[in-house]
Amino acid sequence: MSNVLTMIMAGGEGSRLKPLTSDRTKPAVPFGGNYRIIDFVLSNFVNSGFMKIFVLTQFKSHSLLQHMREGWRVSSGIVKQFIDPVPAQMRIGKKWYEGTADAIYQNMNLIDDEDPDQICIFGGDHIYRMDIRQMLRFHSKRHAVLTVAAIPVPIQDAHHFGIIEVDEEWRMTGFVEKPESAPKTIPGNPDYVLASMGNYIFERGPLVDELKKDAKDKNSDHDFGKNILPKMFPAGNVFVYDFSQNYIPGIEEEEKGYWKDVGTLDTYWEANMDLVGVQPHFNLYNNKWPVLTYIPPLPPAKFVHFSDLRTGHAINSMISSGAIISGALVENSVVGYNVRIHSFAHVEHSVIMNNVSIGRGAKIRKAIIDKHVQIAPEAQIGYDLEADKKRFEVTENGVVVIPKGAEVV
Repeated sequence: MSNVLTMIMAGGEGSRLKPLTSDRTKPAVPFGGNYRIIDFVLSNFVNSGFMKIFVLTQFKSHSLLQHMREGWRVSSGIVKQFIDPVPAQMRIGKKWYEGTADAIYQNMNLIDDEDPDQICIFGGDHIYRMDIRQMLRFHSKRHAVLTVAAIPVPIQDAHHFGIIEVDEEWRMTGFVEKPESAPKTIPGNPDYVLASMGNYIFERGPLVDELKKDAKDKNSDHDFGKNILPKMFPAGNVFVYDFSQNYIPGIEEEEKGYWKDVGTLDTYWEANMDLVGVQPHFNLYNNKWPVLTYIPPLPPAKFVHFSDLRTGHAINSMISSGAIISGALVENSVVGYNVRIHSFAHVEHSVIMNNVSIGRGAKIRKAIIDKHVQIAPEAQIGYDLEADKKRFEVTENGVVVIPKGAEVV
């Protein structure tokens, strides 16, 4: 692993997550109370022992850069360990990244400087746990030039993903982006197909050669899935790693194979709800594979008032540091740090980000509330979706989204 370089793609605009991405990039969106989305892929690499990491940023990166400065500062000249954010530098011309492949091509100097044997190129906007060492062993054992991580999904869901076809040795034989007709299923498993996770391990030489060819192609989208993979797999040395076989110490049965692309407001809400059950689909309390992050120095969460009329309590919920539940009821929700929920308020099936104030008697149902929002006393959100649509974003599945800094009367 000492000669493996990691490059995390963290420049995504995340347009389908607006208003959460109105002033921050998608990997910087808060998640799970204490975390940002970027924390999950970075924790996977650190827990796996990979400590030469560049994080490529682009759109609205200030929030992400601040989070990395506070929580992900790593520097060791003796053993060459680092986690460095790299803003778009326009080294080869005055243009932004034009695709995922172009982002790596524009930072070819980083590859030249580090001189790695293998390069891990992973997305920075998914929720999952993964031991990357196991994927690297799979890659090396097969002498692959490229290994693509994939997750089995039911065949009826194939049209949502880029679908990979493999032979009996898990060599890639085809790739179809969001197929309209039924694609080839997994050998020996006729009910499932393989969806690309957008995570790759390349041998350095073939990657550099392919990126240089792609950069000269004026008709290319300069994208790994659309352009690089289709050109490389026909040679026969591109393999597919089955993520469902990845083993994590301390993992519960409910979490095996868990991977969530939080690309829409509904999937973002669903992924947060996956955290709060008695047996959660994704367990943040696994100390053998922790999710690392920065949390500001705040006091513990506090629950106050206990009477027949008002009792501060939370059920099937996660409450972050500094939060005060004052005579209010919180159910099946994720509450960020430094939140105030006042007496007689009721919050259910919601995601409340940091520094939010929910007034006395307010009622919140199935909502995402961004940071620094002020909810007035007696306000109601999620009870009359037609009224909510006049003021806020309401998703297809009925989730009400309150933008950062809003005042709700």
